[in-house]
Amino acid sequence: MKLLTLAASASALALALATPAAAEDTSAAPAEEVPVPTMSFGDWGFDPDTLSTDIDPGDDFFAYANQKWLDANPLPAEFSRFGAFNLLREKSTSDVKALVDQLTAKDPATLSADETRIVEAYNAYLDTGAIEAAGLAPAQPYLDAIQGAETLASLAEIWGTPGYSSPLYAYVEVDAKEPTRYSVHAGSGGLGLPDRDYYLDESEKGRDIQAKYRDYLAFLLGEAGYADAAGMAQQIYDFEDSIARKVAWDRATRRNDDLTYNALTPQELEAQAGGFPLTAMLTASGFEDIDRFIVTDLPPTTERAEELGLDADTLAKIGGGMPAAMQLILDTPMDVLQAWTVKGFLSSNASVLPARFDNAQFAFYGTTLNGTPEQRPRWKRAIGETEGLLGELLGKSYVAEYFPPENKAAMDELVANLRKAMAQSIDGLDWMGEETKEQAIAKLDAFDPKIGYRDNLESYEGLTITPGAPVANRMASAEWEWQEMLGKLGGPIDRTEWYMLPQTVNAYYNPTKNEIVFPAAILQQPFFGITADAAVNYGGIGGVIGHEMGHGFDDQGSKSDGTGALRDWWTDADRKAFDKLGDALVEQYDGYCPLDEGETCVNGRLTLGENIGDLGGLSLAYRAYKLSLNGKEDKVIDGLTGDQRFFLAWAQVWRSQQREAAARQRLTTDPHSPEEFRVNGIVRNMDAWYDAFGVTPEDDLYLPPEERITIW
Repeated sequence: MKLLTLAASASALALALATPAAAEDTSAAPAEEVPVPTMSFGDWGFDPDTLSTDIDPGDDFFAYANQKWLDANPLPAEFSRFGAFNLLREKSTSDVKALVDQLTAKDPATLSADETRIVEAYNAYLDTGAIEAAGLAPAQPYLDAIQGAETLASLAEIWGTPGYSSPLYAYVEVDAKEPTRYSVHAGSGGLGLPDRDYYLDESEKGRDIQAKYRDYLAFLLGEAGYADAAGMAQQIYDFEDSIARKVAWDRATRRNDDLTYNALTPQELEAQAGGFPLTAMLTASGFEDIDRFIVTDLPPTTERAEELGLDADTLAKIGGGMPAAMQLILDTPMDVLQAWTVKGFLSSNASVLPARFDNAQFAFYGTTLNGTPEQRPRWKRAIGETEGLLGELLGKSYVAEYFPPENKAAMDELVANLRKAMAQSIDGLDWMGEETKEQAIAKLDAFDPKIGYRDNLESYEGLTITPGAPVANRMASAEWEWQEMLGKLGGPIDRTEWYMLPQTVNAYYNPTKNEIVFPAAILQQPFFGITADAAVNYGGIGGVIGHEMGHGFDDQGSKSDGTGALRDWWTDADRKAFDKLGDALVEQYDGYCPLDEGETCVNGRLTLGENIGDLGGLSLAYRAYKLSLNGKEDKVIDGLTGDQRFFLAWAQVWRSQQREAAARQRLTTDPHSPEEFRVNGIVRNMDAWYDAFGVTPEDDLYLPPEERITIW
């Protein structure tokens, strides 16, 4: 599954250490309150008063369209970055809160069973007084289970139980090479820092982050009762450092769908365990009678590496993967493994434990890693928590209240036009042969667009929400979700399933189902307006539609055919030509270096799929926009031509700014390029943009025609 934007997990990545503070509602107020920004979209979808007319669009198109707004809207303390996506996420959160407020205002006796569960889940998270009074008692049974595990087999059983942290993972998903069945996918994890590169970083900034992480670990272990918390924190860090150096793969290498598909029988997987009690863990997970495991990080044999054409540089970035992880676990003392699991449980549940845990978690993951000065208001996080537990119940009310049917009808038309544009693009490619074109068109015809929400929204039957028990509610939800997942095994593929809620501001392409998905919440301005100018809608949501369609034909999505099967359906010559274009795009993006005076750059290989999605998506959207005009010239509005409005809409979608710490983390971990390059790096490859804004060789963004890249 490939997302349009980074989907950050607040429960996993919003932690950190500072001096433990008092309860949240008594913490110091910020020196200066900065309001959450808003945007004006004028009469037709883009406010021309926000243009920075002192900036030449050919020098910095992102700044031309956005800098005036960015200067007028400093980042509020609760955000590590803020832009168009955040704008709509804030609106979605407020819209959902209005629905929850309607329920909490009612007489509890009049609520339905589902409404009661929503209110109880929301109130349980919101009641910080009760959480404070309960202390560690709600977590203690789970901590006791971890610390009471006397053997590695018993600890492995805990790792296989929903709700606990584990250095290994397994889950059920559609089989990429046989997309008519579900298979169990397995691999290794275990890092508390965002990526293996954080452990390998010897710079002053890197060492500072590592030290603060060890302090955070010591805080958690001290709270858990460890006498030498700092000493055990160091041992946990050393364990994770070994994972980073001996086990984990380079993030860009992990994008290779061929490399990460390794089908093993249970016997073959057990042979990789080397004495690790894998059967105990898998049995606890419900995977005792499985005929196939897809191991996502199995190092290739020499023969396999040659078959995949892996060069020495790529092979050097491949760690020992799951086999090495199991051996490392065997070599690690039990008390360290227990302590690692304890810290994982406390850290992942910090927001539903006393404020000292919540504050420490945020201070490291929020402030140290992302530069965010303040935690988000508790009510906003309470909405997020409730959505995490019962999101589709809220989604039913959300779409009824906020998603007009005409929005879906307009999207159907846009998607149809984007399909036509893609078909024309494929037909006109000079680098692709007829045999591959035929199969590409077949894949395009098989695309399954999903818009707004799914018809059979989940009712969460059997999930019990306990009043005033947020830790127990999380564990119950984890178990419920796990049983739902296990229920897929052996059954038909559920093509109605969505990986996002209707109220989520995002979109995605799923290669195993060959589907593009657009939740209701993204179908608003600046992406889409039912009364907005057509050029703006095509440059906004049209570019998003094209981006997701483009993922079906990016460097990895193009490896799956129209049925979703991972197979080689290209001729060798066509794949070579495609890869050459991709390599050129990698080179372009490797040259964008926003930090440290040009020393810290975008990883063009890591971001390649998303960059292809952007470039192909906007190109397709432009073609679809022209198709919508039926050969006529679009009108001029406020002195701006249709083509100018189209490109300004794309720039407006990526209107965003961020803190330096967040930018550094994203450059390491995010497969999406920074927003300024999602604008400038794309438009400079499109001839129509040069014509629209009169860009010449004297402008900074100018590329000679022979250096401009067109893929789709």
